[in-house]
Amino acid sequence: MKSLAGKVAIVTGAARGIGEGIALKLAEQGAAIAFTFVSDGSSEKAKVLQEKLTALGVKAKAYQTNAGDYAACESFVTDVLKEFGQIDICVNNVGISKDNLLLRMTPEQWDDVMQTNLKSVFNMTKQVIRPMMKAKRGSIINMSSVIGEMGNAGQSSYAASKAGVIGFTKSIAKELGSRNIRCNAIAPGFVETDMTSYLKDGDGADKYKAGIPLGRFGTTEDIANVTLFLASDQSNYVTGQVISVCGGLNI
Repeated sequence: MKSLAGKVAIVTGAARGIGEGIALKLAEQGAAIAFTFVSDGSSEKAKVLQEKLTALGVKAKAYQTNAGDYAACESFVTDVLKEFGQIDICVNNVGISKDNLLLRMTPEQWDDVMQTNLKSVFNMTKQVIRPMMKAKRGSIINMSSVIGEMGNAGQSSYAASKAGVIGFTKSIAKELGSRNIRCNAIAPGFVETDMTSYLKDGDGADKYKAGIPLGRFGTTEDIANVTLFLASDQSNYVTGQVISVCGGLNI
């Protein structure tokens, strides 16, 4: 018996990278998948992912929508409920970085990161908790970052947004625990994706790896495995937690 059979999962920002890995991992365990992508440039990747998911024997649908827009999230969740009938799991994965030293950072750069990384988590969580409360069950999984725990020069906006995700996660866990709705966060370290391709440039990779006790960058599979644990009944007594998947970087 697959651990997520009969369940429906939303994964935001799933056309590539960590989100794609999560969507595939949850589908492998039987979850139907509704996933989002935002840009026209990602439409082909989203189409390919939808085909991969359905090939695993589950229902899957790609939605082009902006998780940072409240009205768009409201419409998206309404559509998912009509199409899939329920929402058991919500993975708030969408994220961007616009790194800059504070001295040079523009208000627009700050606002873009906050809207995509933090406001999207509010937008989506606000929408999915109603059907979850009605069903008296649900698992919300928010993607934070080890940078949100540690901070990093040149990443004040990214760190602040991801630290905000942690505070939000803990608060929602307290609000909704009595309704059997769990809310946890994952804090990835340096993970090999398109977004972090700069890590491999020149001698930089060795410098980054030197600070990681396990001596390697993470993979999307590493993050997806922990997401599966938090989405499944194996984590029924886990809520309000931040699981750092960083190879020990934050020690």
